Amino acid sequence: MQGHCIDPCASHLIRLNKCISNAGICARREADQLIAAGHITVNGQIVRTIGTKIPVNAIVTYKGKVLYAEKSKYILLNKPKGYVTTTKDPEGRKTVLELIGKKYCAERIYPVGRLDYDTTGLLLLTNDGILAQQLAHPSSKVKKLYHVILHKAIHIEHFNSIQKGILLEDGVAKVDHLAIVEADRCQLGVVMHSGKNRIIRRIFEYFGYTVHRLDRVGYGHLTKKNIPRGKWIFLENKEVLRLKNLVAKVDIGPDDGWLYV
Repeated sequence: MQGHCIDPCASHLIRLNKCISNAGICARREADQLIAAGHITVNGQIVRTIGTKIPVNAIVTYKGKVLYAEKSKYILLNKPKGYVTTTKDPEGRKTVLELIGKKYCAERIYPVGRLDYDTTGLLLLTNDGILAQQLAHPSSKVKKLYHVILHKAIHIEHFNSIQKGILLEDGVAKVDHLAIVEADRCQLGVVMHSGKNRIIRRIFEYFGYTVHRLDRVGYGHLTKKNIPRGKWIFLENKEVLRLKNLVAKVDIGPDDGWLYV
């Protein structure tokens, strides 16, 4: 039988809200509300204190049912335009989760990082909070490859400046690699590991360029090969292992929380 909602590889104590989240009930913030309202029991006793840590072998229940950890799922989506990279949108726009559907994945998965509403390409979704944190961490060096189409040809001096790095409002922005891929100099390949908001669009906007199209074609070792726009695949175990090896040295700390969107 599968163990309770405790990760057997975790330390001997775990935060109760993380345990509830691991079982796919809700995000940690919402789990704290369930705890405060007295809806959670630990070893038969109601626990109302937010921040409580419990033994890994504790029996946790919600609405009388024992909680079990969800099986980890890893999905690679080729995102189309017109979808927001969140689990829900207050403006009523379509979310990337609508492209998956609970029929194929009943677990509560979340996007790792974000792609803009009009940006297309590779997006990883998972319920593996540890891996998601490591991939999104500033020290992560996972590189992403983008295909950029500008509204006009890029000037060589701007091309050289971008390679050297430019100062934006939130610090220095520097690409890992930049290449012109068409003779008209409107199409470029950009490799970056930075996860700053709209970073590629802002780099080109700094020099007065409009990005007509931005497509993420590579994520670490993963590519869009055989994934049509709007479609997705479950990652194979060997691909997940390669991702984990990429970020194995990223230290997120024992109590770091994964901020669900």
